[in-house]
Amino acid sequence: MLSLIVASVALLFVHIGAQAIAATSELGSAWNAGPRDDDVRPQGVFAGRAERALRNYLETYPAFAVLAVALVASGRIDGIGFIGGAVWLIARIVYIPLYLAGIPYWRTLVWLAGAVGLALMAIRLLA
Repeated sequence: MLSLIVASVALLFVHIGAQAIAATSELGSAWNAGPRDDDVRPQGVFAGRAERALRNYLETYPAFAVLAVALVASGRIDGIGFIGGAVWLIARIVYIPLYLAGIPYWRTLVWLAGAVGLALMAIRLLA
């Protein structure tokens, strides 16, 4: 489970990097390095998708983190708890290119798989 937690943090930085690269490619490095006081935001499709994918990750990440830490603390890092964490992480990895490519339906199914992974973690915690 600890390896999944570390991998989830690495995936967070992948999301942040994708969003930053997309925004910087559109608005330039001076914008990225600046204070962004003028509230200029990227308007391109790819940059928008990268930002929304990051926000989507941040919506489920707290649930994963809490469940993972609770599983570690309770000593229940085996069985469906670990499988659930792995399913969530794999789903979130697969989600990135699907979202960036704008692929509907499959992206939703992958998101649902991640939700099932979280449910498995919760079931293991309560069992």
